Amino acid sequence: MRTHSFKQLLLGFLVVSFISAIGQNPNDERVVMTIEDEAITANEFLNVYNKNNNLDSKQPLDEYLDLFINYKLKVKEAKNLGYDTIQKLQKELEGYRDQLAEPYLMDEEVNKELMREAYDRMRYDIRASHIMLKVSETAPPEDTLKAYNKIMDLRRQAVNGTPFSKLATKYSEDPSARERKVQGRTVRGNKGDLGYFSVFDMVYPFETAAYNLEEGEISQPVRTKYGYHLIKVTNKHKALGRVKAAHILKMYKNAQSKEDSLEAKNKIQEIYQKLKDGADFAKLAKQESDDRSTSRKGGNLPWFGSNRMIPEFVEAAYKLKETGDFSKPFRTSYGWHIMMLKERKGIGNFEEEKEKIKKKLSKSGRDKKSKKAFVKKIRDEYNAQSFMPAVKELEKVISNKVFSGKWDADTAKQMKKPVFKIGDKVYTQYDFAEYIEENQSRKKAQDLGMYLELKFKKFRDDKSIAYEDSQLEKKYPEFKSLMKEYRNGILLFELTNDKVWEKAVKDTTGLKKYYKKHKKKYMWDERADATIAILLNPEVEKDVKKMLKQGKRKASIDSILNSDSARNISVQDGLYEKDANPYIRKAKWEKGLSKKLNHEKKPFFVKIHKFVPPEPKTLDEARGIVTADYQNYLEKQWINKLRKKYDYEVNQDVLKSLNP
Repeated sequence: MRTHSFKQLLLGFLVVSFISAIGQNPNDERVVMTIEDEAITANEFLNVYNKNNNLDSKQPLDEYLDLFINYKLKVKEAKNLGYDTIQKLQKELEGYRDQLAEPYLMDEEVNKELMREAYDRMRYDIRASHIMLKVSETAPPEDTLKAYNKIMDLRRQAVNGTPFSKLATKYSEDPSARERKVQGRTVRGNKGDLGYFSVFDMVYPFETAAYNLEEGEISQPVRTKYGYHLIKVTNKHKALGRVKAAHILKMYKNAQSKEDSLEAKNKIQEIYQKLKDGADFAKLAKQESDDRSTSRKGGNLPWFGSNRMIPEFVEAAYKLKETGDFSKPFRTSYGWHIMMLKERKGIGNFEEEKEKIKKKLSKSGRDKKSKKAFVKKIRDEYNAQSFMPAVKELEKVISNKVFSGKWDADTAKQMKKPVFKIGDKVYTQYDFAEYIEENQSRKKAQDLGMYLELKFKKFRDDKSIAYEDSQLEKKYPEFKSLMKEYRNGILLFELTNDKVWEKAVKDTTGLKKYYKKHKKKYMWDERADATIAILLNPEVEKDVKKMLKQGKRKASIDSILNSDSARNISVQDGLYEKDANPYIRKAKWEKGLSKKLNHEKKPFFVKIHKFVPPEPKTLDEARGIVTADYQNYLEKQWINKLRKKYDYEVNQDVLKSLNP
């Protein structure tokens, strides 16, 4: 049976790229044909024609006309039967539209800048420390100011010489800065040191500030969704990329003990000397390494980047240039290590990294920059207006229930003042209230005035983009054309599936009737009734030849030669056409036992018992091709009915004028 996918169906009528016909006028609104009350323009006809004809072997327009008429008649039938109102199909079309609209709903130039910026940053790793003071995005102004003043005071202390690590340990509200208990064990504080990171590892404002600092420089306060940060860059290095390495570790028994530390250092020095003398790294790792998870693998570690390892490990990796190079012993909080480089994958050029960057861009938060620029452009284009006093009035009806996800917009049902206007669309206070209700969630209670202000900015941005989305068909003819083709394609697929493909599978009575009428079309060629015996054990060759000469079949041969559960021989019986398989193909097409032959280094014999003359295949034997032919038959019958059902007329003069 033929299988059909949405893409296969639309191949005849739809491609994503727009191909312009030679000499085609995109504004040619002359009517080339009418189907019932629908006029089809020359522009629409040529657009579909050019998408479905290879430029090197174009089908003449008048020959293609029949296919186009069939296509339009099917779409007309689908609409008349209400397929365009089926919720499932509407949802499917909405999904396609969202994908197609995406490139139109962004600032392409800003997006390109962001991609280039991300790539430039990708080529470097940053090591930085930070001090964080928590402050919510919706905190009241007085709390925000308090946090800002405090972090500015910390900056003054750091700039004036107070060690950054000391300030981070004492004041940072990032829990990792100080020693803490995690699941019953003590975890050392990092004193604000975040280790190495690269692009996309941090929230965008933090990343931007870090990449704009010089080594040793301390930033001005940086605001993120977590609060205020001071950032100090301690190292900037060309990107490590991805590294595969192995290591040997000698752990401290007691990290606080100088004796234990010295003992581990002495042991690692002994191992280092052995490596210098030519010892095998993997063998030494298995024998000596205290890292149980890697020692049995010869010290091999999973692939890692700069953000996946502690800083000392990353810095050791930077120094290894060639595969097989190993480091000098270096110390971490775990003990003393030696690392060997196994493989390194550097950063590719922009074209190689572009798709990876594109995927990460929207998840990184930096798409807000592109969105912000795009929204501003839209608001300017459509003279958008915000009415903040009307927004503020909602403070009278909103309550802390919004922070438990239980606030009801109906408390603002009588509030009808406009809060936002864009183009010919006006949104009222109640519209905004409904938006708040839809988007509320459980969260910590905040200042309601700040909450409303931030929510309104989001509401305004979302409605601006929605308005531009609603204008795409008016502004972009190519988008309108493509959407029409997608819509028609979805309808066509669903209707054809119901009328032809699924019907051919389910209509078993019709299929049998069609088969009986045409069964001479599905014929076997002359076939050999044969036994194929493949020798797996050469010691049974004489026995199998004897049995084949006697006319024995698979069951008899198996019962004797494979009776001790050993597989001495592989046997198959069947009816075979001349070129059915490699065994039959290598044997002479004559009755009797073949000589010993070979296929893929396995000896075999073929015994042809008799020949069966050509005969029709049964329906089960030919079901796939019979079903496909029956589908074609049903489609032709259906098209004939549609051509009788609907009136259509071709304007031959316009059609002739379109021919080159």
